[in-house]
Amino acid sequence: MIEIQLLAIQAIGEVFAGANLNEVLRNIWQINSRLTSQQRGAIQDIAYGTLRHYGQIDAILHKLLNKPVQDKSLHYLLTIALYQLCYSKAPVHAIVDHAVSSSRKITRNPAASGLINAVLRNFMRQRTSLLDQIKVNEVARYSYPQWWIDKLRQQYPQDYEAILLAGNEHPAMILRVNSLRTSVNHYQAMLDAQGIGSEWLGDNALQLIRPVAVEKLPKFSEGLVTIQDAGAQFAAPLLDVKAGMRVLDACAAPGGKSTHLAELTENIKLTVLDKYEDRLTRLTENFSRLQITNYQLICGDAMHPSQWWDGQLYDRILADVPCSASGVVNRHPDIKWLRRPGDIGNFAQVQTAILNELWLLLQRGGKLLYATCSVFSEENNLVAEKFLSIHQDASRLPCSHEEINDGQLLPGPHHDGFFYALFQKN
Repeated sequence: MIEIQLLAIQAIGEVFAGANLNEVLRNIWQINSRLTSQQRGAIQDIAYGTLRHYGQIDAILHKLLNKPVQDKSLHYLLTIALYQLCYSKAPVHAIVDHAVSSSRKITRNPAASGLINAVLRNFMRQRTSLLDQIKVNEVARYSYPQWWIDKLRQQYPQDYEAILLAGNEHPAMILRVNSLRTSVNHYQAMLDAQGIGSEWLGDNALQLIRPVAVEKLPKFSEGLVTIQDAGAQFAAPLLDVKAGMRVLDACAAPGGKSTHLAELTENIKLTVLDKYEDRLTRLTENFSRLQITNYQLICGDAMHPSQWWDGQLYDRILADVPCSASGVVNRHPDIKWLRRPGDIGNFAQVQTAILNELWLLLQRGGKLLYATCSVFSEENNLVAEKFLSIHQDASRLPCSHEEINDGQLLPGPHHDGFFYALFQKN
């Protein structure tokens, strides 16, 4: 348990130094290859949970300390131990004892273990009172930065609290059934036979009643299903791809939407683009697992088509552009603490530049789908409106799905938050 706490401290520390949690954990797995799957799961749970509830935990810590802990590793040790005391089922004495032992590994200061012990036991004595006291603080109540809360309240006065709370829920595990290989009914029966309960969400989406390890999914390695959020599964159908069309997925990694396009419509001329070389490996693996071979893979930047485009226009373009990822914080809680207010405008500028460049590659009568996993209007509807003001030959088509309101899909129990704007070239 001590090693688990120490590696979780490392992960939290690297995130607050500016690193992406998924990348941090991948590096930890590589360096500590002896870790069992159970140990990895425990480290991941602690890291994700601490970041998910960090606003609350940090506020509790401020109440318990006379002055901030200067040693960052000890500070992060206290935060993960408080998370465990608040949200895990482990015995209190075990959590406290392991935290005290971990403190001795972190520092040679003999006073550190006494501080850790005193703070955690003091929390347990005052737990109910402390949790009530911090509710007046919105950062503590919602576990988001104040600027994020204020922005959502201004943009969604009726829905902001539901959006915030949805982002703190554990994400659902949702599958996309590969319609080229099997049917939803058949695959659901395969799940039932394995004792894995599921709910049909429409089209090819199945939500598992309880998440399971990927290796427990029937014939996952043979390509019968892909793990993909239900909201992300809206993208491919919205593009309305027909056989024989030239289709570009311009920001494709890790390939969920690209492979969905290939599954929905056979005999398309699919170009899959991403500017990061290391991501192309994962793209290739996903296409291979799903036994999809009819595509062209290109390493290139969507913002600079002159470097990779062959001059032939596309009938359909998917632009799943870089964004704040504010609609998927349930899956990536580190985003809440890594983002800064100025990032949103920067993302909007990049998105506009990409859309302007890709528009030149589209046939007359063709369609371009602008997609983000954001809920902030600056990088969604405002970008779409700016795009229409620049391009007189563009018209915005309705996104034909009852859950999408003016392009925006708010996070809920069956899907994350997404934005879609479908443009046609006149």
